[in-house]
Amino acid sequence: MGDSKSLISLGDLTKPANTLIEKISDAIGEVFKPYQIVRVAQAEARAETIRAATQIKVTELQRRAVRRFIMEEAKKQNNIETITGKALPYVDEQARPEEVEDDWIVDFFDKCRLISDEEMQNLWARILAGEANSPGKFSKRTIDLVASMDKSDASLFSNLCSFGVVWDRIYVLIYDVNAKMYVDHEINFTSLCHLDSIGLVHFENSKGYVRQYLPKRITLDYFGQQVYLEFPNIENNKFRVGKVILTKAGNDLAPICSAALQDGFVDYLRENWKRFGYTIEPQNEAPVSEHGTPASSGH
Repeated sequence: MGDSKSLISLGDLTKPANTLIEKISDAIGEVFKPYQIVRVAQAEARAETIRAATQIKVTELQRRAVRRFIMEEAKKQNNIETITGKALPYVDEQARPEEVEDDWIVDFFDKCRLISDEEMQNLWARILAGEANSPGKFSKRTIDLVASMDKSDASLFSNLCSFGVVWDRIYVLIYDVNAKMYVDHEINFTSLCHLDSIGLVHFENSKGYVRQYLPKRITLDYFGQQVYLEFPNIENNKFRVGKVILTKAGNDLAPICSAALQDGFVDYLRENWKRFGYTIEPQNEAPVSEHGTPASSGH
């Protein structure tokens, strides 16, 4: 392609960030050449249309078509470069962008080149960086799901993940869909059904989900606040994780969405856990514990 950094130029970058740019350039340079028409003078197939605009016999309709084409392709190219630029600060020193599959990169930019909303671009950028940091983390199915989401879907999912705690993975703890704690943030029966329908969560409003065969204590993290959760028995305990569990795609996206700590949520959990027979204490020294078995529905 000539200059491997033709997609973007941001000055001094870390080696993994440079490698990511080179990887993107190698993967989509030819496939996306029409979208670089403003930058690549020798663009071939569609450039013939542009050359035609200089001929005397070209009609005004053709000229308008050429102008529209140039503007559209420049916008797509700008989206590609903006998302790439936003991704670079999230690329770790230990990232392995050279291991990202070319087909994944082509599919990724084919899906995001039309995204001009800044918040959605930020989401796509974090996906790109996440894949560079851990190749294989985001499946094409997850990319397809994100491509089908609109801004309101992303915002709703971020609201949901604001009620997520980290254990062996992220659990969004929704115990009562009518509770003010959730409803105030647009998390209710209807919104959870919607998130279920688009493939981000599994929603079970009757029995809910539990984790089984757990030890006496486990350690949970809520936005950096670590707490003990202590069960009644010495072993073989059950942990009610609420009405919702994240799908594979939901688990992929939860760590990179714009979730925010909700004041009072830990107190809300304490009240519910007390009813379940659990106790919660501030975390000082994390106990060593097992994670038990995967989530299941029912009590």
